[in-house]
Amino acid sequence: MSSILYTSPDDAEAAFYDAMGRADLNAMMTIWSEDEEVVCIHPGSIRLVGLGAIRESWRQLFASGMRLHVRPTHLIRWHNLMTAVHTVHQRVHVEGDDRLHPPIIATNVYTRGASGWRMVMHHTSSSPDVDNLQGHDGPHVVH
Repeated sequence: MSSILYTSPDDAEAAFYDAMGRADLNAMMTIWSEDEEVVCIHPGSIRLVGLGAIRESWRQLFASGMRLHVRPTHLIRWHNLMTAVHTVHQRVHVEGDDRLHPPIIATNVYTRGASGWRMVMHHTSSSPDVDNLQGHDGPHVVH
């Protein structure tokens, strides 16, 4: 069990993006809940369930040597006493690649327990070009 106490979902989220930017697997895993039903979906990938599968996916990504610098923008928060849902646009810069990439849309879900706030889901997907997203962050009708 991690000795780090994240006192808010924002603290846990900041630690998540910091660990990603440093390619620090141990720091990344301190953010995740120890619940075996945690879920991670990387862009264009399958649904990973459980800490073992999630750890291995981040281990492979970090071991690849690809350094990701991710800046979350357009944050929308929904919180209650025990759960927080954040949706963000992730502006991703891959070290050594000067191309401007469209943002990745992410949903991060956190729960509060005895050891503070922990991530229970990280779901990312590709998005259209950012120019097409301007003004479209409001509610949408879903069928």
